[in-house]
Amino acid sequence: QVQLVESGGGLVQAGGSLRLSCAASGRTFSSYAVGWFRQAPGKEREFVAAISWGAGSTYYADPVKGRFTISRDNAKNTVWLQMNSLKPEDTAVYYCAASSSDVPTRVRLSNYWGQGTQVTVSS
Repeated sequence: QVQLVESGGGLVQAGGSLRLSCAASGRTFSSYAVGWFRQAPGKEREFVAAISWGAGSTYYADPVKGRFTISRDNAKNTVWLQMNSLKPEDTAVYYCAASSSDVPTRVRLSNYWGQGTQVTVSS
């Protein structure tokens, strides 16, 4: 089992950057693929980015390609989401998710979730 804690959210102007962190507990973090999702008010939770167990593969939703970068350091039990060129439509609560059996590119593929961190992009 793994516990996830997100941090790094905040308020930023359009065009700015933020780096989200997802810190995981447990000594087997490398056994989990990790994804980032987001949920805006009144909308369903949607996939943002994911990274495979050994960081050999990364996946991005079309709206964030070229602007967001996901990375991980298994020695530090941490996954990051670097968000550049932020837009007001990126405003949402961002969640970190993990799975030991699938790369979590969909909500139903994610077994473990963090509590979320708010990202607000002002225009």
